Amino acid sequence: MFVCERVLTRDGWLYQQQITLQDSQIVCIEPAPNQHQLPYYRGSLLPGFIDVQVNGGGGVLFNHDCSVDALQQIMQAHHRYGSTALLPTFITDDFAAMTRAAEAIIAARRHGVAGIIGVHFEGPWLFAGRKGVHRADYMRTPSAAELALLSNPELGVVMVTLAPEMVAPEVIHQLTQAGVRVMLGHTDASADLANQAFAAGAVGCTHLFNAMSQLQGRSPGVVGACLANDSYAGIIMDGHHVAPEACQLAYKAKGAERLMLVTDAMALAATDDDQCDLFGVTIRRQQDRLTTADGTLAGSCLTMLAALQNAVRMCGISLADAARMASTTPATLLGLDQQQGHLAAGLQADMVLLNDRLQLQQVWQRGRPLYTEIKQ
Repeated sequence: MFVCERVLTRDGWLYQQQITLQDSQIVCIEPAPNQHQLPYYRGSLLPGFIDVQVNGGGGVLFNHDCSVDALQQIMQAHHRYGSTALLPTFITDDFAAMTRAAEAIIAARRHGVAGIIGVHFEGPWLFAGRKGVHRADYMRTPSAAELALLSNPELGVVMVTLAPEMVAPEVIHQLTQAGVRVMLGHTDASADLANQAFAAGAVGCTHLFNAMSQLQGRSPGVVGACLANDSYAGIIMDGHHVAPEACQLAYKAKGAERLMLVTDAMALAATDDDQCDLFGVTIRRQQDRLTTADGTLAGSCLTMLAALQNAVRMCGISLADAARMASTTPATLLGLDQQQGHLAAGLQADMVLLNDRLQLQQVWQRGRPLYTEIKQ
């Protein structure tokens, strides 16, 4: 039990609130008595961040180490920056590797690795012309075995990023009927083809603006289709993947209820290392920008804390809306909003405390305090 200066709830900010926790849940949020002897936290209490696109962190890349220990290390690395739940993201690879990734996710969930809520397969059903740093030689159309793999309920929440020119609408419908969240990405599809995918059940776009057909007046592309409808979109607000003006446009078009902050974090995230390997290609870090030798962007070293700070400082988004984009909106997309993603009685006690400079003070996961150093 403690008292907090400001608490963000579904109804907005509440002030001078007493927070009561029991086991892993919030029992009550209520006005604090004028006189109390409870611990007092200055700053803003927010729901814990939920990252639906994280390839690695803490020196580990999921594709290179499909093990419970690796997933635990990635989760612990991102804990220190406010993430209390992740979809570890496995990028384009062969079927044997996909199977190993799925087995690791299932094992991590069975072993109770807190925060591993499912898996995101970014590929392999992508368009080679928009491959980014994915391996084009592994890109393909879906097989029956791959569809069955993604439909395994033991994986938890499953997200897949696909190109609609590589996957027929009826297959997208089959996936969505199995509970898979289908996102569009690494695609050169027309707006018409994207809209067919949305009609079949696709729910959004992965890293909006990046690796997809762009918005033009007479050719809206996937970007235009996504901005024009009520689908979700993840966006990488690191100042490199998307210009601030484009971030502001996406926010105005979709609002905090449909736009999500994501990191697309690679192994270098939450480390001081300056390079790593990706399928034999060296990824180098220059300040906070990751590229291959030819200058291709290669994921990011972003954290969810930095993404939220950038949303506020770079794009002029309110802290309340930035927090929703980091927590509530991804929880809603994943169908987890009755368990986490906002602060209310009966929900999981995943919480983040920020000071007035948006520096991280403390993280709670399932009611357990995880103390951290202050992060800029």
